[in-house]
Amino acid sequence: MRLLFWGVIGLLAFSSAACAESGETAAAVAAAAQDAPDPALEGETIESAPRVAPRSMAEMHLSFAPVVERAAPAVVNIYTRRVVNRSTGDPFFDRFFGMGPREQTSLGSGVIVSPDGVIVTNNHVIENMTEIKVVLADRREFEAQVLLADSKTDLAVLKIEAGEPLPFLEFANSDAVEVGDIVLAIGNPFGVGQTVTSGIISALARTGVSITDYQFFIQTDAAINPGNSGGALVDVNGRLVGVNTAIYSRTGGSHGIGFAIPSALVQQVIRSAVTGGELVRPWLGAAADTVTADIARAIGLDRPAGAIITEIWPGGPADRAGLKVGDVVTEIDGEPVYDAATLRYRVGVRSDGETATVVYRRDGRERTARVALALPPDEPARDPRTLAGPHPLDGVTVDNLSPRFNEEVGLDPFRAGVVVAEVNPRSFAARRGLRRGYRILSVNGRKVRTSAELEREINRPARRWDIEVDTGRRIVTWTVGR
Repeated sequence: MRLLFWGVIGLLAFSSAACAESGETAAAVAAAAQDAPDPALEGETIESAPRVAPRSMAEMHLSFAPVVERAAPAVVNIYTRRVVNRSTGDPFFDRFFGMGPREQTSLGSGVIVSPDGVIVTNNHVIENMTEIKVVLADRREFEAQVLLADSKTDLAVLKIEAGEPLPFLEFANSDAVEVGDIVLAIGNPFGVGQTVTSGIISALARTGVSITDYQFFIQTDAAINPGNSGGALVDVNGRLVGVNTAIYSRTGGSHGIGFAIPSALVQQVIRSAVTGGELVRPWLGAAADTVTADIARAIGLDRPAGAIITEIWPGGPADRAGLKVGDVVTEIDGEPVYDAATLRYRVGVRSDGETATVVYRRDGRERTARVALALPPDEPARDPRTLAGPHPLDGVTVDNLSPRFNEEVGLDPFRAGVVVAEVNPRSFAARRGLRRGYRILSVNGRKVRTSAELEREINRPARRWDIEVDTGRRIVTWTVGR
């Protein structure tokens, strides 16, 4: 089964007054269907009313047309383009093999999230593209500026200048949605034009889906097809629950299994984009594994749930709050932690300096800690160095690993040492298989912890070099000379 990056776009413009009006209207129609007012719903909006199944045919004929009508002006299409020049270097052979400049285009969707033209979409919609065009529902076209593109979350934030306030979509609390809630998807599948699909929330907190580094998704059965990437999943109040980003499919079409990035994570990325800040997420200062059935039995838990702490960064947020290796985190700020991926998500969507209430189990007892979250430290400081000289690492650029650096490039935050940042493709090291991301551990038996130490050791006069390298899968010793 293939995982395809096709989301669904829905951009809905809603003021708080409009949402309240929509809730009152729905309650009134439901009451009329029963030919009598329902005392249980008096004074309640859709958001606060209890969730109930339809009680009559009249209720089943209620329509989402008013929601779609108000939402449609905020739905945009995104068209991207780039020119790729494939060439052999010889014009004759280029013509013979049909090579030369080729235009690549793609189609996606986006959500207007503020009246001044800020738009969120998927990173894979605009990645590596040189031209990005946004088309509004009224057919006006605008060139878009990229404010931020983040491959780790597969989100990108764009900006257009329309010269007037635009309809926009307000955010829902993605942590408050429940399985079974009705959702709508509005987009432009296959480029056929604006299309609305409906469904329910099929599952929450999907963490086994390798789409982004933050593996925490809302699953829906609302139909999602090609051309919908970067669009919105909205609730019946017309607010953004999540940005749809991928589906499971055997044929390339919708099979009722789609995944959306929760709005909480979307908001964090947008905040960083509009303020011009660096997108660095806070961390707990702890490494964790998912509690499996075997681990649960070993530590005396009645069921496998939560994330067990396996390592603590000295002086980090978890250490200062008194957490220890072996503690099992089960909640953060009242939200459940199902596994290690959930723990990473719950911390990652919060802000630097924010204090989180962490519930954990230790020695069979439930405990609570207040953890002041912070940005991962950039220690040791970055020190990129391009090595040069009569040695095997000539033409290799290395840098220092740190929790901050590792978070940015998607490595284990606790990994330390010297990492290969770039390798000259014509260098001896490249021919011997040295690759970006490998760690260099030692030279001639001397451990190296920083790029400065590596430069000093590799430049020592020698006729033979024994370089210990961590490829990520195994540690090998690379011997050069005699």
